[in-house]
Formats: sequence, C-alpha cells, structure tokens
Amino acid sequence: MSLTLVIGSKNTSSWSLRAWLVMQLSGAEFDEVLIPLGGADTARRIREHSPTGKVPLLKCEDGPIWDSLAISEYIAECYPEAYLWPRGEAARALARSVCAEMHSGFVALRSNMPMDLQRHQPLAKVPAEVEADIARIVELWTLCRQRFGQDGPFLFGHASIADAFYAPVATRFRSYAVELPPLAKAYVDTIYQWAAFQPWLKAALAERH
Repeated sequence: MSLTLVIGSKNTSSWSLRAWLVMQLSGAEFDEVLIPLGGADTARRIREHSPTGKVPLLKCEDGPIWDSLAISEYIAECYPEAYLWPRGEAARALARSVCAEMHSGFVALRSNMPMDLQRHQPLAKVPAEVEADIARIVELWTLCRQRFGQDGPFLFGHASIADAFYAPVATRFRSYAVELPPLAKAYVDTIYQWAAFQPWLKAALAERH
C-alpha cells in the first residue's frame, strides 16, 4: 500500500503529530511531505494536497483522507494486527471517548498554550478556563491509567491511538512548566521517553522559525 502523510511544522503542528504517531504505531511504510507553517506560500502549498487547506492529510490508494481522527481510524482498520485501539470493548469505548473529547474540546488550552516543543517557559498567568482544561485532562488520564493501564506506562497499558492524541498535550504541559500530580507527571515522562515520539521531537527542536 502506497501511503504519503502531509504534515506541518514539527515544532508546532499538534494535529500532524497525532497522525504521524499513529502511522509509526501501525508499522506501515509511508512517505512524508512536510510543509512549514507560517510562510508566505504555506496556504498555497497545503492546498496543493489538501481540499480543506489543513494538515494532516493522508494520501492513499483509496484517495485522500483528511482529519487526524479519520486517518487514525483508517490506519487502524488497514493494520488490525497493530492493535491501534486497545483490546476489549470497554477499553476501546473509553479510548474513543477520550480521543473524541480531545478532538472537539479543550479550546482554552489550545488557544493559550499552543504546542511549541522549543519552548521552556510557563505562562505569566494561567486563565481559569485553562486550569479547568488541565484538571479535566488529568482526570481523563487518571481514569484510563487506573482502569486499563496496569500492564504498561501508557494510557491503556500499551501505546495506542489515545496516546497519539494526548502526546501534544503532554508536550504543552512540559513546555509551559505545568505543575501536575504524580500520575500525570509520570505519563508526560512516558511520552518523552516513547521511542515513536523521539524522532519527531529531535526534528522539532532542530527546526528554524
């Protein structure tokens, strides 16, 4: 199967990171097209690949697939042996629920703490709505780890789509020096130690604005 993933800058494109990690987890071979964000020709270059003008986008034999969740579901179906969703109906239902909440929520966190892997500085003042988002994310992580994470360090024990979706959040917590309870702090450490994430991190830190 011929696969090409179109992504944005690795330092700042959180949705690209999610799709890229899913591709890594699947074990599929794929080509990568990286379009730096924020340039004068960025919009035009993305439009050459994506009908929505956004990244990520997966090019495959079945046609283009846009949106990180749609890409994740497609790859999970194409590579069932990778178990990109956790095993068991209850675990999969919870994993899909937390991914959907990430996909559609946490607007305050996104707006006030955009992904920036090169940053190492807290906000001067954290708005109350951001604190509420952080508390909810910690609640979700705790729920997943306590119910289904006993067999490994990830949200559902083994690495899954859920970890791909929350990896950018973990980077925000480190970049903005967010104080976390021990379980959440350990999960952030897990993401940074994750072999699938480290090549992305290395490339992101080497990017120039």
